[in-house]
This record gives sequence, C-alpha cells and structure tokens, in this order.
Amino acid sequence: MILDRYLVKQFFPIFLVAISMFVLLLSLIDLFANIWRYISYEVPLRDILRVSFYYIPKSISFALPISLLFAAAYTLGDLYARNELTSIFSSGVPFWRFSMPLLAIGFFASLFAFYFDDTIVIPTLRIKNDLSRTYLHQQRTEDNSDIVIKTRNGKLIYSVDYYDHIEQVLNGLSIVEQNEKGEFISQVRAPRAFWNGEYWVLITPLIYEYEEDLLRVRPLEETDIYREHPDTFRRNAVEVEELPFREAWFLVEDLKNAGLPFIKALAEYYHRFSFPTASLVVMVLSISMGGRFRKNILLMSLLASLSAAVVFYVMEMITMMMARLGYIPPIAGAWFPVGSFIIIGIILLQSAKT
Repeated sequence: MILDRYLVKQFFPIFLVAISMFVLLLSLIDLFANIWRYISYEVPLRDILRVSFYYIPKSISFALPISLLFAAAYTLGDLYARNELTSIFSSGVPFWRFSMPLLAIGFFASLFAFYFDDTIVIPTLRIKNDLSRTYLHQQRTEDNSDIVIKTRNGKLIYSVDYYDHIEQVLNGLSIVEQNEKGEFISQVRAPRAFWNGEYWVLITPLIYEYEEDLLRVRPLEETDIYREHPDTFRRNAVEVEELPFREAWFLVEDLKNAGLPFIKALAEYYHRFSFPTASLVVMVLSISMGGRFRKNILLMSLLASLSAAVVFYVMEMITMMMARLGYIPPIAGAWFPVGSFIIIGIILLQSAKT
C-alpha cells in the first residue's frame, strides 16, 4: 500500500538518526563514568577504545526502544502538524490501519532485540566487563568458602570449607546422604576432592553409616557417583545477565537443586524475554498518543510519549525489584508492566482521533 510505504519512508531516517545519537550518548556515559579510573591506572587510549567498542552492542540494546519511541512520535506528530493525516482520514483510512506499519516495526524490533541480546550483546558485554576489570584491577573471584548446598532433590547435602575455582578442588568436603523423609543414611568425609571432567575424585574418603544401630566407619571405595558440576559450587559467581537464555535456565535449575536462593535468577530469566518487548510497548504508546492534542502537536506528542515510557520503565523497575525480593511471583514482575501498558495502549489506540 502506498500509505504504508510513505509512513515507513518518513519513519526510518528519523529512527536512524535517533539511535545513532542515543548509542553515542550511552557510550559516552559509560566512558566518562570510568574515565578517572582509567587515568589513575594509566590505561592506554587503545585499550579504553577497545572497552568502549565492546559496549556498543549493549548501547544499541538500550537505545533501540527509546529510538523507536522518539521516531514514531516525531513522525506522527510531524504528519499531524502538516495536516497530512487530515487528508488520509478524509479518505476513510482509520488511524489504527494507518499505524499498522509502525506496530509491525515494533513487533519485529522486539524479536530482533531478543536474538540480538542473546547472540551479540551477552558475549560482547562479558568481554567488555572482563577487559574493564582487568584494566582497572578489579578481578572478580569465583572461589567460595563455607559452602552448603543440596542436590538430587535434597538427598545429598554438600558441606565444603573452601572451593578453589581455578584448580576445581573442594577442600574439607563432607557429604551427607538422606532419604526422602530426611532421615540420615550415611556421611562421607574427605580432606580434598578434585574434578576429573566427569566426577569428583575424593582423596582418602571415609564413610560413616549405621549398621545394626551402631555407627561404623570404613574407607569409601566408589567415588564416581558424585557428579555435580563444578559450577554448582560457584556461589553467586555467575549472573543470569551474562548467560544465553538456555544456559540461564540451567543456572536457575542448578540453584534450585543446590538449595541456593533462585528467585532473583528466575526473575532475571523471565525479564530476558519481557525486556525485548519494550520496543513493541513504546510503539503502541507512541501511536496511541498521536492525535490527542490540538496545539503544539509535535511537542506535546513527544512529551506525552516520553512521559508514558518513563512511567513504564519505572513500573518495570519496581515490579522487578519486588520479584527479586520474592514479594510477587517472578513471572509477574517481568510481564505485568508489559501486559498492562499494551492493554492501555490498545484502548487508547481504539479511541484515537480518526
């Protein structure tokens, strides 16, 4: 349709300019937030630019929704200000039909954002964070002490004095086995255990178990039954934001099986799917705000759209915080703002001037 092509032609130049400006702004904000640290550690300019380069994909991810919002609001506001929409409405084309190309752009932008984040943003952000920590001497330790985790639905309880992540060695290991009712079956103790790629090899292990109501101890011969992955013992060392969505789900499952807090990780996992839909949400908001003002149409459309987007992001921040703390279900914290604003946008779109 000619009108569809015309609207897209008006939209994309503004969108490209907007996303370029927002990406540049976000990159500069990240750069100047750490510039004094780079200067203190005398980091070469080449390395600083390298860190900034790997932050560009994340800047694009952040800039995409707000750029779509700005471009849609500006495009529609400009068409209203030039009275071009009056001619379109006079020809009998409803506003919702005229704005369908923008809704389609928002939908496909949401799909693009999800796969872009999963395949490009996460790997480059991990590299950026590693480089930044290296240059600023902020290396993150993944070792842990005094670890207690549950595995196999609570049937095995691991107690570790210290876990060496680099060598993949458990020091001061104690493994308690219990039945489904929580009754004691046996306890295995070993001063050290190392990971051979398939299972934990226990050094001089001893097993304590009851025989005829007497607690007896003997050397443990079979140690290849303990196959919990080393990542299970890396408490809080891996963040959901740094993993692709499939690996993020495995992390949530590992935390559940280990008896560690998993609500925050589960909320972040659901947020991985809900955050990309912000592109569709802001497009619905921007379109629904069009045509509701008689004076200063362009300015008021932009302000109204930006205000609605700010409310959306604030609500999302609040619900995600409540979900991480366990006050509301994780899936509600991630999806409630999205569902609410899409419904509000559709209602406003149906009542828009046509």
